[in-house]
Amino acid sequence: MNIFEAKQEIKNTLKIYLTKNEFGEYAISRVRQRPILLIGAPGLGKTAIMSQIAKEVGVGLVSYSITHHTRQSAIGLPFITDRKYGDDCYKITEYTMSEIIASVYETMEKTGKKEGILFIDEINCASETLAPTMLQFLQLKQFGQHKVPDGWVVVAAGNPPEYNKSVKEFDTVTLDRIKLVNVEADYKVWKKYAYEYNVHNAIISYLDINENNFYKVETTVEGKEIVTARGWDDLSQVITMYEQLNIKVKKSLVLQYIQHKDVAAHFTNFYELYNKYKNDYNFDDILAGVLNTADRDKIMRASFDEKLSFLSMLLEKVASLMNACMRDETITELLYNYLKQLREFYQSEDFSYTSVVDYCAEAENIITQNIANGTIDKKEVQNYKNALALLKKYTEDANASSGEDGFKAFEKIRDYFSKRASQEEKRASEVNVSLDNAFKFISSIFGLGQELIIFVTELTYNYHSIRFLAEHPNASYLRYNKELLFDQKEKALIQDMTKLEEMVKEL
Repeated sequence: MNIFEAKQEIKNTLKIYLTKNEFGEYAISRVRQRPILLIGAPGLGKTAIMSQIAKEVGVGLVSYSITHHTRQSAIGLPFITDRKYGDDCYKITEYTMSEIIASVYETMEKTGKKEGILFIDEINCASETLAPTMLQFLQLKQFGQHKVPDGWVVVAAGNPPEYNKSVKEFDTVTLDRIKLVNVEADYKVWKKYAYEYNVHNAIISYLDINENNFYKVETTVEGKEIVTARGWDDLSQVITMYEQLNIKVKKSLVLQYIQHKDVAAHFTNFYELYNKYKNDYNFDDILAGVLNTADRDKIMRASFDEKLSFLSMLLEKVASLMNACMRDETITELLYNYLKQLREFYQSEDFSYTSVVDYCAEAENIITQNIANGTIDKKEVQNYKNALALLKKYTEDANASSGEDGFKAFEKIRDYFSKRASQEEKRASEVNVSLDNAFKFISSIFGLGQELIIFVTELTYNYHSIRFLAEHPNASYLRYNKELLFDQKEKALIQDMTKLEEMVKEL
């Protein structure tokens, strides 16, 4: 299965493992709650989905890579204690609590979440001294004498033997006590993540055309050559920073992340072409509704690969406008929630600005703790920070102009908020006009051809555009989506009928 299906499988498993019966006991007993073992090639995102799952299900998360641990840190350190057997007293060895188990209890105390995921990465790469402990852990869900607390589901991950010489095969007894999930690379699933987390559009455009280069692990006479999802993701961030600092992206840089000579060279050449196309077309004119005949003539003569890159860049422009719009709306919604709570302070008889300052400080502390605990998605962190910054600005400005008059100060804050909301409505309308203009340009050149189908499909696929369109429906998108979907169904029906006729003739 792909990483998205694996994520859903883990979420489903968590739900059934954490369901309780009428007596308040877990419906599936601890002994029957098999640990989940994800096995898949490196760089697929096995580790990355854990924090997403924990956040979406609302449970805690403790994550460890077992290759960083010794037997002592996993099972605890030995100490000598006295134990009486019958009439005699003996010196025996016991063990302190496992560092890993201790981390589970610390997380429960820090977050208040009594249920969670204990994730052990690279579990089949443990050292020789630690391997028996790992088998015991998978079979009994405990390290040494210390058990994983009830309500904590064990998830482990590892690579197949062909990708890592350190991998140790699990025996039949262990395999019969785990829930095995094999994960495979799937570009289309990763692409959804790429849109959501703003992977560089040149990489998405390249992989749309060269999907076979998304993931490769090959052995050559010169050694291993690898291309992974993690490699593309990390390269994306570096390219973005290089562009901001105006540093040229060369093959030598690409090769540091895409460790496959042919793929690195191929992508580098594409990246140069991509930037050329970006400069060749006037995307701002297209979105402003200005019909540039030079753009029209160029795209009509372009190769199919260039057309795909053009559509991808046009989508990137539109999606970035949509993303900015939705980001501001998210900030406004967070700010609204803060202001609803603050209203009580401002409208109380014993109002003092000190209470507002204390509230803002406490809100900031809560966000800082949630970021540290990983309960806020990394793409949302900046939104929370921006909302808090606006909250401080509004309250400080209102206080400066209204003094200790709480009602007057809050009216000032209400005015600030109202103006921001009006600006957002106007901006959303402007983005929808830009999208209308993009549709006009494409349809005027290609009609209801495959280029328009690709553009509509990518709009439906892109995380930022689909969020925007759900909140701000666009008439052009709805019209073309309906027409093209019907057209595709009709073509599929004709193809099926043709196949049936051919089958009848053969009979």
